[in-house]
Amino acid sequence: MSTIKNPDVITILATGGTIDKFYSVAGTLDIGKPAAHDVLSRVLTDIRFDIRALIGKDSLDMTDEDRAELVAALDAVEHDQVLITHGTDTMSESARYIAEHAELGSKVVVLTGAMQPAVMAHSDAGFNLGAAISALNLLEPGVYISMSGRIFPAHTVRKDRARGIFEG
Repeated sequence: MSTIKNPDVITILATGGTIDKFYSVAGTLDIGKPAAHDVLSRVLTDIRFDIRALIGKDSLDMTDEDRAELVAALDAVEHDQVLITHGTDTMSESARYIAEHAELGSKVVVLTGAMQPAVMAHSDAGFNLGAAISALNLLEPGVYISMSGRIFPAHTVRKDRARGIFEG
């Protein structure tokens, strides 16, 4: 059984992806500032969020060099609870890469994202961020994905593109 942790600070590494997208005046879907800033500004909590913008790409454009940059940033985080916002198309690949290459120690790392941009009225971003933050408080050290209302260990998850959900 997991022990509930009470973090003072959760570090959020924002890599881009759909969660951070917005429609520009030119009508294109672009990566903006981390959506976690806006979503979490409405939350009443004593947890502090250290939100760091990193990479800023659609996950279909993520490379192993980007993942290595993400691992370096993760390894440099001093806190034990890290949330990574990431595009959904290659989230599983990045989670596995992190699990294999990061020096986790006592860190709990949870990746999450959204199927619709956070700025859209019917986005799942807020739900997914909330579930991921709750998961950080309950999980043992390791790498996980929090999507579709479920938590998955990094090595057991994939995105079912036809249904638009993650599954083990």
